[in-house]
Order: sequence, then structure tokens, then C-alpha cells
Amino acid sequence: MSQDNVKDLSFEQAIQELETIVEKLERGDAPLEESISIYQRGAALKAHCEGQLKAAQLKVEKIVLKSSGDAATEPFDAE
Repeated sequence: MSQDNVKDLSFEQAIQELETIVEKLERGDAPLEESISIYQRGAALKAHCEGQLKAAQLKVEKIVLKSSGDAATEPFDAE
């Protein structure tokens, strides 16, 4: 797979491919040039997954209880 199509992968597809890359690198059975290439692919996949998680986090709303006792939602704030 090329670096260009990383952005087209779903989160689940990217995680699965990243896990495969990690396993292959941990086994150490890839030649140096291939190891470098798949490491770069892994870095791109990691960045893609982080971006998707951040986007999902921004969409999450939390439920809060107002002083009146009514429930309401407000944007998620991780900080």
C-alpha cells in the first residue's frame, strides 16, 4: 500500500495494519530497507489514527446536570 491511501482507511483498518507492522518489526525478519519502509508506513498510520480519534473526541458530548435538575449536553472538553 502506498502512503497516499492511508487517509482513505477506516480507523479499524489502519489499526489492524499498524498491528501487523508492529508484529513484523518485532520479529525482526524484514531486511533493513523493508523495515525502514514499513516503519514509515506505520508512522503514517499512527498519525491517521490519532487524527481520527481527535475528530471523534470533538464530536463527543457529555451529559451534565444543571442546577435546576434538568439534564443537558455540552461539548466534550478533555482538559
